[in-house]
Amino acid sequence: MGANFNQNLDALDYRELNEARVRWVRGFFPMPAVDKRPPAKHFAIRTISDAARRGHDTILSLKFPYNGTSFPKPGSPRMRAELVRLNKVLPLVMGKVDILTIGNEPFIESKPGERDQRLNVFYETVAKHVIGFRNKRCGVNCGTALYMGALNRIHQPAQRTPAVERWMAFVRKTPEIKGVDIHPHVPASRDAKAFVDYILPRMRKDQKFLVTEFSLMPLWRQHMTDSVPVSFTAKYGYPKGIKVWQVIKAAIGTPFSERKWADFLGACPWFAKQSGFLREQMKLYRGTGRLAVATYAFKQDDLMVQNWGPKKDPWLLNSVYARYTVQPRGKLSGRSPWFHDFRALQKAPARQPK
Repeated sequence: MGANFNQNLDALDYRELNEARVRWVRGFFPMPAVDKRPPAKHFAIRTISDAARRGHDTILSLKFPYNGTSFPKPGSPRMRAELVRLNKVLPLVMGKVDILTIGNEPFIESKPGERDQRLNVFYETVAKHVIGFRNKRCGVNCGTALYMGALNRIHQPAQRTPAVERWMAFVRKTPEIKGVDIHPHVPASRDAKAFVDYILPRMRKDQKFLVTEFSLMPLWRQHMTDSVPVSFTAKYGYPKGIKVWQVIKAAIGTPFSERKWADFLGACPWFAKQSGFLREQMKLYRGTGRLAVATYAFKQDDLMVQNWGPKKDPWLLNSVYARYTVQPRGKLSGRSPWFHDFRALQKAPARQPK
């Protein structure tokens, strides 16, 4: 189990990784960033490369955001431009990161009307290009494994579309692909089982899966306008009837002590009842015998707290380190109630620095 930073690899702090006994580090690189600066100077590439040099195992997902524009067609100038971007990034990471994931969340980072064969054709074209580069760069002995990623919402039968079926068929029939990534953000812990039940029969027996994001954020979202229990409000002097989102806003404005943040979340039954979530999820994934790596939200980022209100997705409740809602501990971020289970779930021994 490792630490996921998503777009915030610049927030990585090795003291926190050491405290949490983290070996695996994951983040993503947004491909349009290539047009703005040389990718070697981008913090995501610099940080993941540095983490690898320091002995951490690393996962980098290549993010292709096509939410606002159509997928380029194979052979078109736009597709050639995309492959040129890849050719600038791949030499920096191939043979250096342990896992390269082709795609971040394709079925979210695309126009809803194009989540069909057009999505498949684009990502298959990209994957074949990456495979071709890998074969030339480092061949069968390459230290970078390739995965396709990541599938969302497939606990909902309506999300298991022909395009998702084709995605899994491509994973299965492509020998260079080691497996698929999944992102089970679910309203109940039991819903994650539908993800593994769906993907495992559709993969080769030698393939594994990644879980580079997972959470109960949809459950947290349902409770943002709940009243905070009196057990917390009376202890800390908040008015009766104050809402969950309002207490979180107060913590963003003036971070709580670690004890106060834990008391707040522990007083909320919808959160307290999920205290075993990390243990349950890792038991499920490890129990398949097919898990490669799982990574979990490591640190609150600035996007999580911007424009905070009752309708904002409460991703900040997932993080191991609550740097925006809990007071820092000297140079270390404040910790959330997830910290101790997260650290206890680290199974792999730390690597020696290279």
